[in-house]
Amino acid sequence: MEENDLLERLKKYGASDYYPFHMPGHKRRELPDGEGSRFPNPYAIDITEIDGFDNLHHPEGILKESMERAAEIYGTDRTYYLVNGSTCGILSAVCGTTAPGGRILIARNCHKSAYHGLILNRLSPVYLYPDNLSDYGMNGGIRPEEVRRALERERRTADGFRIQAVLIVSPTYEGMVSDIETIAKIVHEYGIPLIVDEAHGAHFPFGRKFPAPAISLGADLTIQSLHKTLPSFTQTAVLHVKSQLADVEKIERYLGIFQSSSPSYLFLAGIERCIRYMDRDGREEMDRYGERMEGFFRDLSELKVLKAVNRFIKKEESVFDWDMSKVVISTAAAGGLDGEGLGRLLRKRYHLEAEMCAPDYLVAMTSLMDTEEGLLRLKKALFEIDGELVQAGVFQARGDRSLDCADRFRKTEAANVLLSPADALDMPGEPVTLSEAAGRISKEFVYIYPPGIPLLAPGERITEHTVDCLRRYRAAGLPVQGMKDGGLSTILAVAER
Repeated sequence: MEENDLLERLKKYGASDYYPFHMPGHKRRELPDGEGSRFPNPYAIDITEIDGFDNLHHPEGILKESMERAAEIYGTDRTYYLVNGSTCGILSAVCGTTAPGGRILIARNCHKSAYHGLILNRLSPVYLYPDNLSDYGMNGGIRPEEVRRALERERRTADGFRIQAVLIVSPTYEGMVSDIETIAKIVHEYGIPLIVDEAHGAHFPFGRKFPAPAISLGADLTIQSLHKTLPSFTQTAVLHVKSQLADVEKIERYLGIFQSSSPSYLFLAGIERCIRYMDRDGREEMDRYGERMEGFFRDLSELKVLKAVNRFIKKEESVFDWDMSKVVISTAAAGGLDGEGLGRLLRKRYHLEAEMCAPDYLVAMTSLMDTEEGLLRLKKALFEIDGELVQAGVFQARGDRSLDCADRFRKTEAANVLLSPADALDMPGEPVTLSEAAGRISKEFVYIYPPGIPLLAPGERITEHTVDCLRRYRAAGLPVQGMKDGGLSTILAVAER
């Protein structure tokens, strides 16, 4: 094997002592189902749509029955298995609830896949802006009154009410949960469906110590990434429908478009196996996991300089609930140490790999598959780093907070949305230097990945604040993506006539 062979590198990494505080939720461990239920050699069961194994795009047998059982477990009208991740579920939900050229009310902090849905159906977005939790450098939730205000504003427009669906993300990447029940009631007053990107909340239906799932609170469609927080393969997800407002046939038609025409039976079996486990032993394990995490956060409350977001975040008005599976460590008071620097320390010194590093915080993802040893390693590492900061006399916040990930959305006001994303992409473009970019209309996305939430979307006016953020992200070594210029010196703008 060559030294740079991907499989060999994966095997080497899997055999190392690097611990994954990132997705997938199985944490590189087999489900504890007993020796007789271990997942077999994948090559031995990798098949296509042969007799007796049904067809995901026209399920009539074993797959139909499996998804019907899943719907019973989740308490939904329909539950669909997704082998192209939550992305294909979000695309199907967006396109299946709107007409081409229509309008959608969408949270500005949605994942880039939601924006791709806007582009594919040529939708004009009306943005909902999440609250800015300035003390933490991150976004909170969407306030119900903001949803009502936006829908009322649209109803009063001269051309009449044209919003066809509402899409929000809850929980956020950092675990902030919006008041879905109230939002759903408001949205339904206008006779339109509520879509919730619940990709990071696949564990919610199974744990009493975790927030309630959106589908049980009135959401019409929810999309959950099993692989993010549960023991399932990367790329596996589910789409739930529980609604009188959603056109199921239309949604299924789009699923046929966005799902692979050669769905992996390994993934399908993994989805079924994961859901069955979670409905049985998994529920008790989730309770034990919740207790472990409660103790974990009690211990982290003793940190002096680094700060762990905890249940007290619910005092923030827009944060209705909080998902304690996300370990969010704020570096706002750590002087010169930012989220990226903390991530490097954890990786190089302690062999702990975090999920995401942001300017002012780090996200470590946990799941019911995390071991006591893994959580102890993370706790010891954080306290050791915190102790070093204390010894260095670091107790002050950095003076310059313009790297704030949350504030960027407040700076991108509705007045700066000049074109739909699809229209902007269709127009001629020209590269402009960052110093000349302010005031121009963006023709491309700009985002940090993960989490893949656009700092800038096509059709938005580029502001001085956006340019400043981009420069600082680049200087901090954050993974800025989406721009055609990999050197981040120019941005593609809509050409001026």
